[in-house]
Amino acid sequence: MRNATTMFLALATAGVIGAGAAIAVQQSQAFASPHPVVTANVPANAAQGAPAPVPAPMISLPDFSVIATRNGPAVVNISTTGTTKAQFRGDDDAENDPFYEFFRRFQMPGQRGRGGAPSPTHGVGSGFIVSADGIILTNAHVVRDASEVTVKLTDRREFRAKVLGSDPKTDVAVLKIEAKNLPVVPLGRSTDVKVGEWVLAIGSPFGLENTVTAGVVSAKGRSLPDDSNVPFIQTDVAINPGNSGGPLFNTKGEVIGINSQIYSQSGGYQGLSFSIPIDVATRVRDQVVKTGKVVHARLGVMVQEVNQGFADSFDLESPEGALVSNVERGGPADKLGLKAGDVIRKMNGQKIVASGDLPAMVGLAMPGDKVALEVWRQGKTITLEGKLGNASERNVAALQNDEAAAKLRLGLSLRQLDPQERRESGLASGLLIEDAGGAAASAGVQPGDVLLSVNGRAVTSVNDVRDLVAKSTKSVALLIQRGEDRIFIPVRLG
Repeated sequence: MRNATTMFLALATAGVIGAGAAIAVQQSQAFASPHPVVTANVPANAAQGAPAPVPAPMISLPDFSVIATRNGPAVVNISTTGTTKAQFRGDDDAENDPFYEFFRRFQMPGQRGRGGAPSPTHGVGSGFIVSADGIILTNAHVVRDASEVTVKLTDRREFRAKVLGSDPKTDVAVLKIEAKNLPVVPLGRSTDVKVGEWVLAIGSPFGLENTVTAGVVSAKGRSLPDDSNVPFIQTDVAINPGNSGGPLFNTKGEVIGINSQIYSQSGGYQGLSFSIPIDVATRVRDQVVKTGKVVHARLGVMVQEVNQGFADSFDLESPEGALVSNVERGGPADKLGLKAGDVIRKMNGQKIVASGDLPAMVGLAMPGDKVALEVWRQGKTITLEGKLGNASERNVAALQNDEAAAKLRLGLSLRQLDPQERRESGLASGLLIEDAGGAAASAGVQPGDVLLSVNGRAVTSVNDVRDLVAKSTKSVALLIQRGEDRIFIPVRLG
C-alpha cells in the first residue's frame, strides 16, 4: 500500500557518469565583497580582558569540472530487458495511478501487475569500470530479472555484458564486457569519508544525460530498515531515477560509494540519498571475480535498540549498544555464549553505538573470521570470543524448514518479502504467498497475495504462521493484501 503520507525507500535506478583526479579548488565569488565585512559584535567588556570573537575561516567552494571531465569515460550507462512475475498492482488500476508512467519508465515500484503472470521489463541504470579488461560495478537491482544487459560507453560504443555475480544482500552486482584498455575510475576508501565533506554524482536523472549533482555527506554508517546490513553513506546529493549504480566521488575524484537508494515521499529526490560504501562493493567484487559467488558472515542473534529506559534498567552509563533479544539455538552466537539480555558494546574493538552497527560490522566480515565481543551482562563487562558462521548455510536450512512448515495444514507456500518488494508494496511486514493449494486455495487465497495476519495477529515469519495455525482447531482468519485491497479470508483447516 502506498499513500501520500507514507515515507518509503525508493530505488533510484539509472546511469551515472563520474570522473577522477585532483580537484581544482577556487575561491567562490559569493564570499568576495568590496566592502568591509563585520563578522561579530565586539563585547563592551573586551577592553577588560575578555577574549575577542574569532571569525570562522573562509570556506572555498569546490570546482567539480576536473572530476566531470577526467573520469566521465570510465562510467557507463546500463540498459536491461527481461521478465518478472506480477505481484502487487492490478492492471485495471494502472491508468488511474498518477505514478504508473513514472514507475514504468524507470523500473520503480508500481510497475507490476496482478496474478503472477510474467510481464516484460525494461530497466536503465549506471555503472563504472574498475578494471581495464571490462569489470564493471553497479547495483544488483539494476540487473535484477534481466535476460539481457547492454553497456554503453560515453564514446557511444555498446557491448553485451555478462553478469558475473549479483548480491541482493548488499545490492552490488559485477558485470563483464569483452574489451581491453578501458578507462577506469580511481577507488578511494569509504572509511576515510567525513561527515560534511563535499561529494559528487554525475548521471542521467529522468533520462537527462550527463547531469552533475553535488552535495555533502550528511551521515555515515546509516542503517536502513531493508535487511541489507549495509552501513550506508548518507548524502544530500540529488539522486533520482537515472542515478542508481553509478559512482559517488569525493573531492579527490575517487569513488567512495555506489548510489543506491533515496528516501522519498513522492518517488523523487527529497533531500536524503544513500550510497553503498566502496569498501563493501570491492569485497563483493573480489569474491565474485575469484569464486563466482558471495558469502556473508552470520552471528545468529536478534538485537534491538538500547533506549534510555533499557540503559537505566541494565545500569548502563549511556543508551548505547545492541540489546540481544534472541539467540539462535546452536548458532555462532550460542557457541560464543551470548544470552538474551546481553548488551553488545564492542566487536573486535569497534564501538557499537546503535543496534544497527552490529549487523553492519558482521556484514563486512567473512564466515570463519574470529570475533571478540565486549558484552555488558548483569552489571559487569565480559569478553566472549569465537568464530562467525556462514549466512548461506543458515538460509538454505531455514528455507527447507520454512517450506515444510508453510504448507502444513494451510496448503500455502510462503516466504518473507525481500527489501525491494517491501518498497514496492509499501508494506512494513508480511509474507508473500508464492503458491496456494489445499484449503487455502479452496477459500480463495491466490499466489501473489501478501499474508498480513492470522487470527488478528501480525505475522512476520513462517514460524509465526505455523505457531498460530497449530493453536487453531477448526479454522483460521487470514488477512490478505491483494493489490490495493485488504480482505479477511476464512480458511477451514483440514
